[in-house]
Amino acid sequence: MKTLIYNATIVNEGRIFNGSVLIEDDHIAEIFHETSPISEYDKIVEAYGMLLLPGVIDTHVHFRDGGMSDNPAGNFYTESRAARAGGVTSVIDMPNTKPQTTTMEALETKESLAARDSAVNYGFMLGATNNNIDTLLAIEPTRYAAIKLFLGSSTGNMLVNDPEQLDRLFRDANKLIVAHCEDERVIQANMANAKLQYQGTPNESAALHPKIRNSEACFLSTYHAIERARKYGTHLHVAHISTATELSLLSNFDLEKKHITAEVTPNHLWFDDRDYAELGNLIKCNPAIKSNDDRLALWAALEDDIIDTIATDHAPHPLEAKSKPYFDAPSGIPSIQHSLQMMLEAAISNDDLLTMIVQKMCHNPATLFGIKDRGFIRKGYKADLVLARTGVEETVTKESLLSKCGWSPLEGQTFHTHIESVYVNGDTDGTAEQLVFSK
Repeated sequence: MKTLIYNATIVNEGRIFNGSVLIEDDHIAEIFHETSPISEYDKIVEAYGMLLLPGVIDTHVHFRDGGMSDNPAGNFYTESRAARAGGVTSVIDMPNTKPQTTTMEALETKESLAARDSAVNYGFMLGATNNNIDTLLAIEPTRYAAIKLFLGSSTGNMLVNDPEQLDRLFRDANKLIVAHCEDERVIQANMANAKLQYQGTPNESAALHPKIRNSEACFLSTYHAIERARKYGTHLHVAHISTATELSLLSNFDLEKKHITAEVTPNHLWFDDRDYAELGNLIKCNPAIKSNDDRLALWAALEDDIIDTIATDHAPHPLEAKSKPYFDAPSGIPSIQHSLQMMLEAAISNDDLLTMIVQKMCHNPATLFGIKDRGFIRKGYKADLVLARTGVEETVTKESLLSKCGWSPLEGQTFHTHIESVYVNGDTDGTAEQLVFSK
């Protein structure tokens, strides 16, 4: 099967140019600049006026599917289709499921679920606990994407707080460690004080969230994680950076030269603490969405290569649960269906931002996690591609949402791009594959 995507605006590896891409079966067979030669193709897709991007690789998702329960928030079938509709062609799923993905047996269960149900390519992180470091170190590192380390409690609590086990993990890990960094002691002290003052009162609201899970909690935890990584030479990736203060701990070396890297979510780039008044628990997530100054600092750090990747931390919960009083409502935001549109909205008429977004959502995730033959528009690579039409209005409605939870804090938001077509392994109806990790 030969498909020619003809006359698109291609965004790839820091360049924007008019050209065409030939897909043969599941891979990119040729990239043509300006015009493509006359030939026999099974299908020609006229892409004039559309952006052609590598498929987004979202390296931080919670699809909620562990194999033991029918989670009302989501599963591989529903969440992968929401991902694909938004231009995401590959995901890495987190381990805080039921059961937790902390053993080879649990990993194999999730692999079989995804092979059956996923509409996008998939890989998994294994989770660290206070009791499974031996197990993690014994598993072949190419079988999984990274080790997920929770240094602050979150949904499906997997908090690791044993200093000896942390030292051992950082010293002996033969895989990238992805850390959720929030200081549990600071959070619990803030939580206790807030409950005494506000629980059950009219002032109990999600506006308390960035005060409980505050900048101090983030900075302290990130600081100590980076200190450990520097001590042992560990390759550490700090998940969902949310504060300006943490940025002072990071560098803007070339990605290949870093052993400490960082991620930001579209939600932390889009919302700030002024939005709690309208959206409340709908934007309650861990770490908390903080001030507008923090948001602007994150944008600047992204552009300055201090932050290396953009990933959603897609985390659906039933609307009924999110509608509870603040202290009882879970943390997490479903965002994968609109993450690319959120970022492209900022890049309208800004080519530098556009190439940066592709770098942070496509190229860098593939490089950082050692994902083989994806993340770039290159000859011989898998044909994971996104066509996005610009200059059109598209409003998010409840009816348009594909996540099982059925809600989004973006309902009513109008974007000015439309995800026209998404190719997974060379086809808009393509079969998903398990990601191959080279390291």
